[in-house]
Amino acid sequence: MNVALKGFPQKTVAYLKKLSKNNSREWFEANRELYNSDFLVPCIQFVVEMGDKLQDIDPDIVAIPKVDKSIFRLHRDVRFSKDKTPYKTNAGLYFWNGKMKKMDASGFYFHLEPKLLGVGLGIYMFPPHLLKKYRDVVSSSASAKELHQIVRSLERKGYAIGGKKFKKTPRGYDPNTLYPGYLLYEGIYAWFESNNLKLIAGGKAVNLIFKIFKDLLPLHKWLVKNLY
Repeated sequence: MNVALKGFPQKTVAYLKKLSKNNSREWFEANRELYNSDFLVPCIQFVVEMGDKLQDIDPDIVAIPKVDKSIFRLHRDVRFSKDKTPYKTNAGLYFWNGKMKKMDASGFYFHLEPKLLGVGLGIYMFPPHLLKKYRDVVSSSASAKELHQIVRSLERKGYAIGGKKFKKTPRGYDPNTLYPGYLLYEGIYAWFESNNLKLIAGGKAVNLIFKIFKDLLPLHKWLVKNLY
């Protein structure tokens, strides 16, 4: 067990709690050493170890242990927000299929808050060119049936499927296709969350989250096969 992950997520959660109570640039800069030791270093090591595991199930997965790469930055863009607090109070770690741009690609995501963990996979919102391709694909009976079987299997295992937004079949598509419901999605992703952080305590985080990623893998493979 790497030393940086022995206290993960406990030390990282403790840091995020302190940040939430002291969400100012002055506090952040005065405690940058704590940010490095309790937030950044564990996140870097998590990305390295998870990236190695994910390479075994998708050789095209990108895992870059840097801020603004696989580690989402804590700094918030407050220019157009009523909430002017300068920092996020959660960790976000992302691994994506390198055949597409980072935020266009199907990817694996881990989210950590002081009282919540979340694990997801898929595409949160299709960019316009992929939305059209996705709709064309799910208009095909064979492809839609395969997706439906994956979705039902994940739901039976207790995972939530997100991304459904629209109320009516988009113009130009037949509402009488085999599975018209999939035409109502603006993105499609599978999601697991829990407020029991003990699930990943004591050095168990990488293995447990990787197990969830493997459960969700069929959706990732369907997206890669059909959209890239």
